[in-house]
Amino acid sequence: MYPLSSQKKYWTFSNLDQLMNEWRLKRNQKFIETHGAQLNEQQRQELFLDATEEHLLLKQYEIYLNDFCRRFEPAMPKCVVGTVIHYFKRFFLHNSAMDYHPKEILATCVYLACKVEEFNVSIGQFVGNIKGNRNKAMDIILSNELLLMQHLNYYLTIHNPYRPVEGFLIDIKTRSSMINPERLRPHIDSFIHRKRWIM
Repeated sequence: MYPLSSQKKYWTFSNLDQLMNEWRLKRNQKFIETHGAQLNEQQRQELFLDATEEHLLLKQYEIYLNDFCRRFEPAMPKCVVGTVIHYFKRFFLHNSAMDYHPKEILATCVYLACKVEEFNVSIGQFVGNIKGNRNKAMDIILSNELLLMQHLNYYLTIHNPYRPVEGFLIDIKTRSSMINPERLRPHIDSFIHRKRWIM
């Protein structure tokens, strides 16, 4: 399934680090050229984030994202968290954090991932996990949902490692004489958690 997927075709890269740096710089320059064309270089430096600062800001929001998903009630399955991370990173591959507030996109990514991964939570239940004005949060999420899907080019299926790992552990339990295969789970989870933040 994965070899024929849109994830493999459009979102898997061989020279990821180089591409990421190029795209970060390009997206940052595009925003500054669009919104700061009439400004001199000093004004641009004072008013706009550079590509490195923007990257650091998004990394901070990835930490917030992980924390939000960890505290979510009811408990969020790992496959939803994996999908959320992909959506957030994909959105900001070609969009500037100065154009779209990461906090708003973060909440929208989580809500959309819940739907796609069939983790059934109503919008009222969802915003119950958000601090602050919940009606405003609901309006922001619902108004950004289509925008997010458009920027993801409607490629919403994410092939996470979580479901295959579950199948693998079930397979070990049924076909192997290994005593307590569940003892492997913390090591597997730790490995996957480290790898998913690389992009």
